[in-house]
Amino acid sequence: MSPTARAADTIHPAARAYAREHGDGTMDRREFLVRATSLGVTTAAAYGLIGLKAPVRAEAHMQQGGTLRIESTVKALRDPRTYDWPQMSNFTRGWLEYLVEYQRDGSITGMLLESWEINEDATEYILNIRPGVTWNDGTPFTAADVAFNIGRWCEREVEGNSMASRMASLIDDATGRARDSAITVVSDAQLRLSLETPDITLIAGFSDYPAAIVPQDFGGDPLTAPKGTGPYLPEQFEVGIRAVLVKNPDHAWWGQGVVGEAALDRIEYIDFGTDKASITAAADADEVDMLYESLGEFVEILDAIGWEKSEAITANTLVTRPNQQAEVDGMTPYADVRVRRALAMAVDNSVCLSLGYADQGTVAANDHVCPIHPEYAELDPPVFDPEGALALMQEAGMADYEFEIVSIEDDWRRNTSDIIAAQLRDAGFTVTRTILPGGTFWNDWAKYPLSTTDWGHRPLGVQVLALAYRSGEAWNESGFANAEFDAALAEALSIADADQRREVSRRLQTIMRDEGVVIQPYWRSTYRHYKPGIVGAEMHPTFEIHVYKLGWAA
Repeated sequence: MSPTARAADTIHPAARAYAREHGDGTMDRREFLVRATSLGVTTAAAYGLIGLKAPVRAEAHMQQGGTLRIESTVKALRDPRTYDWPQMSNFTRGWLEYLVEYQRDGSITGMLLESWEINEDATEYILNIRPGVTWNDGTPFTAADVAFNIGRWCEREVEGNSMASRMASLIDDATGRARDSAITVVSDAQLRLSLETPDITLIAGFSDYPAAIVPQDFGGDPLTAPKGTGPYLPEQFEVGIRAVLVKNPDHAWWGQGVVGEAALDRIEYIDFGTDKASITAAADADEVDMLYESLGEFVEILDAIGWEKSEAITANTLVTRPNQQAEVDGMTPYADVRVRRALAMAVDNSVCLSLGYADQGTVAANDHVCPIHPEYAELDPPVFDPEGALALMQEAGMADYEFEIVSIEDDWRRNTSDIIAAQLRDAGFTVTRTILPGGTFWNDWAKYPLSTTDWGHRPLGVQVLALAYRSGEAWNESGFANAEFDAALAEALSIADADQRREVSRRLQTIMRDEGVVIQPYWRSTYRHYKPGIVGAEMHPTFEIHVYKLGWAA
């Protein structure tokens, strides 16, 4: 059936099947919500399918006006499709909005899109534009604006454009741009996407933080003549110091009373650096009202000062990855799978979680698909065998090689890297550590021969695998290029039913482990503290701060 023949509230067959088969509670609610809403089912309808009522928005119980001070790194901005940190998007969310939004409960809700419809084999999408939306210069927001943005996301030649990896099914491999027939403006209110290969991740990809919607006259810098559809405007922006949003008095925001209130007059992001002791001291001294993230031992300290704590169970993680294509002194030390597997075998992931992240999470299994992902396949635990690791490294002729692990100079990432290095030394390897400040580390984060990087939560496991491990992608820092993996990933992306997709995910996860692509020790629970009386400040699985939801309780 063509999507255009379907009523907007018709339930996608895959979502209806999920509810029928798991209505007895055998499926986790979050798992069901992300499955159903990504296929076009409204949040209210998805909750209804499992016999529950959708949550009531808290924004209705807020004061109008006021200022909120948020502790956050203030990073330099650039073209949003090249964003590589959520903090960038949290500021520009004031005026650059998104087609859809990923919620704390796992659902995906429409923002600039009112609804979407997907055919049964995920090769055709109909995107319905929300009526009544205008840019802050008063011009209407239309399907042509959406087509412009999706076309930009497809431009593979743009350095750092990670959105291209999310749009692979729309791109002509010969040109590195959207195929001529891929994006069709049906009317001002509707857009059709025709995919060359099935892809069930497009809607989830639209929610990712580099997917901010810019105007057709966008010049590349979001701060220059800031034009958007959101309720705020930037007033001040100083990298590493402070960034300020103020309510736009000349723009009647479309979302008021529809998705939120945008109650605050002023939102300040204040950069206190990465030292958690300094950040905690600022909270105790009333220099800030809300934190970006609470970490480690400071979680209990912040509890003690009487602030509210919000926890998110997430697929946020950390990987230590050898770059298989990196050259060091004329050789490629990590091209040999025996070297990579030996490194992974020498590390006990549970020790990394305990000592590196204070047991605030769960042990991971070196395959970068999380138990909370719908398609997760449970495998046997990875092998921890230091003696076997040394024997394998000797077989590869690399037992005397000096391994250098590079990490950022930041609490849990530095500590976890130190613990991995210590375990490798205990196994008999020679290891040095290089610790870099954030500004230096992130300039070349994808190029180091052996380094530790944190990766954010995504709604679907196949999203992460496509972003991080598909051959040739912008964020493929491991240099992994495997035809069998790429073919299995393409198959997984075509399967809407996550129970069927799980069997393909099992193959993908097994390849990740067999190829020693990463040492991935744990999944992080994440925390955020804020003053009592703040509405909308809860920790989001992807660290998003939805500014239009923030306010002070009435």
